[in-house]
Amino acid sequence: MSKVFNISSDIKNAETLPAEFYRSQDVFEAIKEKVFLRTWQYVGDENLVQLTESVHPFILLNNYLTEPLVLTRDKEDNIRCFSNVCTHRGNIVVNNPGKARQLVCMYHGRRFGLNGAFKSMPEFEKAENFPRPCDDLHEFVLRALGPFLFTGLNPAFDFDEVLSIMTERIGFLPLHEFKFEPTTSRDYLVNCHWALYCDNYLEGFHIPFVHQDLNEVLDYGSYTTEIYEHANLQIGYANDGTEIFDLPEYHKDYGKSVGAYYYWVFPNMMFNFYPWGLSINVVKPISLNKTRVSFITYVYDENKFADGAAAMIDKVEREDEFVVEGVHKGVQSRFYNTGRFSPTREKGVHHFHGLLAKYLSKS
Repeated sequence: MSKVFNISSDIKNAETLPAEFYRSQDVFEAIKEKVFLRTWQYVGDENLVQLTESVHPFILLNNYLTEPLVLTRDKEDNIRCFSNVCTHRGNIVVNNPGKARQLVCMYHGRRFGLNGAFKSMPEFEKAENFPRPCDDLHEFVLRALGPFLFTGLNPAFDFDEVLSIMTERIGFLPLHEFKFEPTTSRDYLVNCHWALYCDNYLEGFHIPFVHQDLNEVLDYGSYTTEIYEHANLQIGYANDGTEIFDLPEYHKDYGKSVGAYYYWVFPNMMFNFYPWGLSINVVKPISLNKTRVSFITYVYDENKFADGAAAMIDKVEREDEFVVEGVHKGVQSRFYNTGRFSPTREKGVHHFHGLLAKYLSKS
């Protein structure tokens, strides 16, 4: 892809990504290798391999990266992430989650330890220079925020920088006590380019116009955005009568009425912390015109969650879908090219566009 996008670092003069970015199949494919291959993705929580000597196969961003991976937890309780592709002939090694003392490829019987190391292979006694390091399963780096796991295929930055940003604000929360809530966790199919969904998330500018109920519980005038290298934070301050965090005295926001911390991590992850718990949103590209958004709910305080929180999340999501699908239709117009950023309200979108342009320009 030869197309280069330029986003001015000065938001007061910058223009948004042009419509071509959202319409081009070549750009969509380039993003796969230049952005998603080089960043981090949410895997799930550690209960995927709850027991020692257990495994959990999964596909990382199915229908886009479509990379077969497997989590393992060995008898020493170490959780690791490996390629789920046999180093002999490329067969999938683990097909089902469950208990396993080793990994065995059902095709020709190649065996690996739960540490990914090659163990044995029938009929290879006469093979020379065997086994080699490349006969082990390829291991990917794992990082954790409490029980929540992340991996990257070939990440361009250390995820510890993101973890430190998040723990500065939410480190006081007992994340290991958060419980997965399957009844309110679901996938939404949205008819839009994946980046348009992120654009919408990254600004509170639209809240008074699109989300009437949400606007009634948030203090729009105090809504703030903090920018970091590969992440940003939107802080929603609550109006009187709305649930807020019980912040410890050492907390940097102590004394403030914080109703929500909205973390976005480049390129497609959102972590929304509320007094009742956490809603994780993962934006998954499918095609130029279709995106899957996974909403994953973890509840900490059931009493606060019972006060209409789940209904509010679903309502806000439906309102956002309607808007971003309209924008997706609009950017197909022959008469729309690019727009400008609000310097006070669209810092997050400007940051996102700048990162996309930067990553796409790399060889």
